[in-house]
Amino acid sequence: MPWNPRDTMKLRQEFVELALHQSVPFAELCRRFGISRQSGYKWLNRFKEQGRAGLADQSRRPLSQPSITSPAIEQHVLGVRAQNPAWGARKIGRYLRDHAQVSPPATSTITSILNRHGKITPQASAAATAWQRFEREQPNELWQMDFKGHFATVGEGRCHPLTVIDDHSRFNVLLQACAFQNTATVQAHLQRAFATYGLPRQINTDNGAPWGASKQLGQLTELAIWLIRLGIHVSYSRPYHPQTNGKNERFHRSLKAEVLAGRSFVTHREVQAEFERWRALYNNQRPHEGIGMSTPVTRYRASDRALPQSLPEPQYGPDDEIVRVGWHGRFTFRGRQLKVSRSLELTDVAARPNAEKDGLFDFYFYHHRVMELDLNQPVIPL
Repeated sequence: MPWNPRDTMKLRQEFVELALHQSVPFAELCRRFGISRQSGYKWLNRFKEQGRAGLADQSRRPLSQPSITSPAIEQHVLGVRAQNPAWGARKIGRYLRDHAQVSPPATSTITSILNRHGKITPQASAAATAWQRFEREQPNELWQMDFKGHFATVGEGRCHPLTVIDDHSRFNVLLQACAFQNTATVQAHLQRAFATYGLPRQINTDNGAPWGASKQLGQLTELAIWLIRLGIHVSYSRPYHPQTNGKNERFHRSLKAEVLAGRSFVTHREVQAEFERWRALYNNQRPHEGIGMSTPVTRYRASDRALPQSLPEPQYGPDDEIVRVGWHGRFTFRGRQLKVSRSLELTDVAARPNAEKDGLFDFYFYHHRVMELDLNQPVIPL
């Protein structure tokens, strides 16, 4: 049996005295005292090294605990969190590694620190659920563009944040506080972005104004025609499927959580100043989980397609039939009365024969396919 806890010290002392005198074999002595040989040697060695004090119970707590986070590191974690209340453990750890002269603890340890100090709510945990999606292989292959939902300012009415995200790098190309959601506003800010970063291959938007004519899907707007003439492919999200522009939607979530939540602004200029501050943080310092905790700027590079000084003319093929679009988008082809987007009135489109089916023509404005016509089908009055 183990030592009787009521008289432990006396029993240990008696054991070591008998063991020192070797009156009986050591194994037999241990058997009589009901302890293992390992325990017997432990108490005997302690007595030799420390005397009677070595027979007292000692704390099992290790002399050093390397797994315990130092107060300094904990303060670093809490400091980054205080400056960025929406950041989780992975972002904080990557930020400390990249921008602070400290070695960050494990992600689980950072989470424990945040929990211990009441920095993580159930709502925050739910909002941190990762979104998984595909991405383009290179920067500027696809930009995603949208307006985030408007919010009120105290002195200048509604503010409409215009956002553009590069699909590959998550680099925020454009974050602009706008008073209006119209073509002139978007075009002016896009032109500035194109002058700085060059032209993307494709821009994806939803179907609402000013991107597309939501009541007539497939109808081109003035803004879309300008982009097409610049050589940019224009695409639209499926109706009621915002995940098609998922990276921009995720950007909006971060913008709301890290900039707009609980804030009020007086003027649009004040909003823009805060946007510029956060945009620099987002692009250059904030680790992004969707790109392996890298920062967007490390994966982005400017496009080699520069903004032209003037809009280029379309380059149609030798087999194309050029047709002039009249007022209200109406024109005639092979005796058929046809109609395209009204925004194309007084422009030329190309009728291109389909190589797989006789009598089938595709109509293009620059590189953009606007409609098809099957001459084998009966005429449908406009």
